[in-house]
Amino acid sequence: MRIANLSGRLVLVRPDGTAVDVERASAGRFASEPQRIYERWAEFAEWAADADLPNGVAFDPAELGSPAPAPRQVLAIGLNYRAHAGESGFEVPDRTPPVFTKYVSSISGPVTTVRLPEGGHTDWEVELVAVIGTGGYRVAEADAWSHVAGLAVGQDLSERITQLDGPAPQFSLGKSFPGFAPVGPWLVTPDELADPDDLELGCAINGEEVQKGRTRDLIFPVPALIAKLSAVLPLLPGDVIFTGTPAGVGQGRDPQRFLAPGDVLVSHVEGIGELRQTFTA
Repeated sequence: MRIANLSGRLVLVRPDGTAVDVERASAGRFASEPQRIYERWAEFAEWAADADLPNGVAFDPAELGSPAPAPRQVLAIGLNYRAHAGESGFEVPDRTPPVFTKYVSSISGPVTTVRLPEGGHTDWEVELVAVIGTGGYRVAEADAWSHVAGLAVGQDLSERITQLDGPAPQFSLGKSFPGFAPVGPWLVTPDELADPDDLELGCAINGEEVQKGRTRDLIFPVPALIAKLSAVLPLLPGDVIFTGTPAGVGQGRDPQRFLAPGDVLVSHVEGIGELRQTFTA
C-alpha cells in the first residue's frame, strides 16, 4: 500500500500511479487530513486491503505534501553509517546513536523550492525515513517492524555554520530552516518491499551522483532504532524517524562543497521514489 498527501488530502496511490481520495472512497469513515490516519492505522490498513476502490485520478508530484506533515515527534539519527562517521571526524557509535530533532516547521513535500540561508553552508543528507503507525513504549526489536506504518525518502538538509556555531553544536536548529525536511513522495508499507532492511539510497546534484549507499549498512537498522528510542520515550502514531545518511556529504569532501543557488538535488530510495529540491538565494 502507498499513501500520499495530495494537496492536503489523504489519498491511496494505485499501482497505475493514480490517486484515490480516502475520505470519499471510505464514505467518510476516515478523515481527509493525512496526519490523522496514523491514530487509526491498524483499522485503516485493514480497510484499505479489502476496499473496492474507484478509478484514480492523475496528479502532478509537485502537488504532493509530506505523507506525515504534522508529527508530534521528529527523531533524527546521526552517524548511522560507518563511512559517514569517518568523513565527519567522529567515532563510530557502538551502543547508542546520536539523536536530534528537526523541528516540524521544516517538513515539506517531495518537490519543492528551498531558499538557502544567507551566508550559510547548506549540505545534503539523503535518508530513509520511517513513520510510526502503532505507537509503543519499550518496544522489543523483534516486534519493531509491526509498529512501522511505512517508509519514505527524506533529505536531512543541514546548514553547517548554524549547526556548529556557539559553545555547543546546534544540530536541531541548523537542520530546521524552512523546507529543510522534505519527505515523500509517499509512504510505502514494508510489505511492498522485497527486503525493507536492504534498500539502495542516494542523491545527485545537477545530475552528478554525490551519495550512494544501502540501508543494510546502517549501524542501527530500523528495528534497532525503534527499540532504542522507545526505551527512553514513547513513540507516538505518526512520529517521523530520519534514520541517518551514508557517506558523501559536502562537508566531508576535500575541498568542501555546499549547495548553491540554481542547484537541483534529486534524492531516491529504491522501491519508494524520489525527492526533487531546487535551491534559490
